[in-house]
Amino acid sequence: MDDYLKQFREMISLRGLTDHTIVSYSTYIRVYLDYLSYILHKMPEDVSWAELRGFVRWLQKEKTLSDRTINHCISQLRFFTLYVLHKPWDASQLPMRRFDSYLPYVPSQKETWAFIHSFSNLKHKAILSLMYSAGLRVGEVCALRYEDISRSSMRIHIRHSKARSDRYAILSRNALDILTQYWFHAGRPTGFLFPSRNDPARPMASYTVNQFIFAKEKQLGLKHQLTCHSFRHAFGTHLYENGADLLTIKALLGHKSLNSTTIYVHLASNGIRNAVSPFDRMGGGSLG
Repeated sequence: MDDYLKQFREMISLRGLTDHTIVSYSTYIRVYLDYLSYILHKMPEDVSWAELRGFVRWLQKEKTLSDRTINHCISQLRFFTLYVLHKPWDASQLPMRRFDSYLPYVPSQKETWAFIHSFSNLKHKAILSLMYSAGLRVGEVCALRYEDISRSSMRIHIRHSKARSDRYAILSRNALDILTQYWFHAGRPTGFLFPSRNDPARPMASYTVNQFIFAKEKQLGLKHQLTCHSFRHAFGTHLYENGADLLTIKALLGHKSLNSTTIYVHLASNGIRNAVSPFDRMGGGSLG
């Protein structure tokens, strides 16, 4: 079964995906191959659609996975079937699952400012300031290099974002002040702005950011609601509250589709709440 997993990884790498993505995409294929070896005792090319459906049901029961994660697993199985087994995929045999969507928690502008300024650690404060003030993903802020910060044009060069395309983000003057304090304090790094503590030639790990956010919430006695992405959502929401249009927000966040940006209409305090129903504009009084 190791050969199948190796072929799967090779086919993914041919698409030009990152090592991190290759590891992520391989997660449930490895589980699937173990399932075939120890439970079904079959080779992948001999598995029926009914047995594939049985694996998905087993996976959900044993791992208690969400519907969204189940869909991720089905996508991996589809890729494996098409590009490793070279067999056709029939979506009617193993359909994607419907799942509920929830609005994320977004702190208010006042809460965001207070939380960021509660940090005495300059590195942590600079990271959060950049994530919020420019709407950066955690991986984007961790990968920032010295040359990505343009003080003359007050913008940040984001390289190879999630959509595999470069973009420019705004550079806040307040964030730049904090970043400059950190930069001098950290010994003026000229490579990665936030290098790994164990290996300065590599950026710090993304999970480290979530760890210090959670630790600060605990220290302040706050309910655990914030994640790294909360600050990106706060950026988009607060921009909309302050009057920015959705196309501008879309460009700044690097969204591929405007559908991803419209969530901020729902999250903004002056979004849907400020809309007046046409029924309330009729007649000016009760209908007799």
